[in-house]
Amino acid sequence: MNKNEWPIFEIFIRSKNGLEHRHVGSLHAADAVMAMENARDVYTRRQEGVSIWVVASKDITASNPENGGELFEPAEDKIYRHPTFYELPIELKHI
Repeated sequence: MNKNEWPIFEIFIRSKNGLEHRHVGSLHAADAVMAMENARDVYTRRQEGVSIWVVASKDITASNPENGGELFEPAEDKIYRHPTFYELPIELKHI
């Protein structure tokens, strides 16, 4: 396989003080193992990460921003998902 034909991998890193993985960039690699090694070298040079995910770009399915209305509008009529109408006791100051 020619280097120009290597697939693209999306790289996600979980930082030492974070609970979630964040997308940090993309890179070309021959396979997932090579992508993991390259991601470690490129995106965690200062040892800021504790976990790396590599995902082949071809395996990601994303929504189209132009169709956002039809995808996200049904949630607007479900007010029970946003309990802003409840009164909390005074003892619960930090919520």
